[in-house]
Amino acid sequence: MADSPSIGIEKQSVGWAIALSVILILAGLLAIVVPLAAGIGVAIVIAWLLVLGGVAHLAIGWHIRSSGGLLWQVLLGLLYLGLAVYILVWPVAGLASLTFLLACYLYLKGILVLILAFRIRHIGGAGWLFFDGVIALVLGSMIGLSWPSSSEWAIGTLIGISMIFAGFSRLPMAIAARKLVAKSA
Repeated sequence: MADSPSIGIEKQSVGWAIALSVILILAGLLAIVVPLAAGIGVAIVIAWLLVLGGVAHLAIGWHIRSSGGLLWQVLLGLLYLGLAVYILVWPVAGLASLTFLLACYLYLKGILVLILAFRIRHIGGAGWLFFDGVIALVLGSMIGLSWPSSSEWAIGTLIGISMIFAGFSRLPMAIAARKLVAKSA
């Protein structure tokens, strides 16, 4: 008996899900091996997103010009575009700036999560918040105290680790789905 069209689509989808998982793992490993290139790539993507945001603010400003919001939208749009140009023209400096912001974010997040964990320490599972806060403080301190040299590895390595975890977390689900599709065929 031939596979129904939906079974064929399901098999193809599961195949793509497995391929995506493997590609994420390999891309994550590559980002860890060449973290500076991965970091610059992330900075460039962020710069283009800022260009998109800047254009959107300028367009919104034009459309609401009669309601008095033109000046603020234009200023925001120019700020976005200025940051985008800075990162695109000087991607390594842009990466250093993003790395510094990441260190600040992690450090402040760690402090706030520790405060929250302390406040709800009587609730089950609050220990995980303490753990999260400590890890954020350690990462923020590692990146911040070695900045600007941490710009060479921090963002690329963290993106690489994230991609590896994404790939490994999706792979078992895709394999399980393949087994289900094979059973239903």
